[in-house]
Amino acid sequence: MNQSFLAFWQKALLISSGLTLWGLPSQAESLSLTVYPLLDSPTSAKCPKTLVIQETGKYHEGGYTHNGQANLSAIATNWKKHSSDPFSVTWVGTLKPEFQKCQASAGMTKIDKEAFDSHSYLRARLISGKVFLILDMTGLRDANNYTSTILKSSVTQGNPTWTWGGTD
Repeated sequence: MNQSFLAFWQKALLISSGLTLWGLPSQAESLSLTVYPLLDSPTSAKCPKTLVIQETGKYHEGGYTHNGQANLSAIATNWKKHSSDPFSVTWVGTLKPEFQKCQASAGMTKIDKEAFDSHSYLRARLISGKVFLILDMTGLRDANNYTSTILKSSVTQGNPTWTWGGTD
């Protein structure tokens, strides 16, 4: 099993369980998604370098949850839920004029400024003047070998929001 993956879950469980046991609120983590332009995209196209998303993990008896919010108002507006199923949810937003020609994808590369090279359950596609943000539990298992579950997904105050979790 990937060491980064193990370190991520150990850190998430230790931090959230310790904070819960002491009655303190869970702390938000910054998830950085690095943007990679499409190989044959126009050289004149301007793309953001990273997308930063906030998630807060919380441990509770029998499992854990992660609440997330993507405030990407610097690059896009008019967010809507595009599609969803038990494994994933996709939101779509309209890219701001300076990013309209960007053709790129993005995946998680850092959590709180520490390198992350494991399963990127958050990804994005920027194409045709739109940005698609994807939360995907496919292949993400919990401690009991169940697929992690998307519990809620919506657009709140103009931003994609979600809760996902699993068992411990």
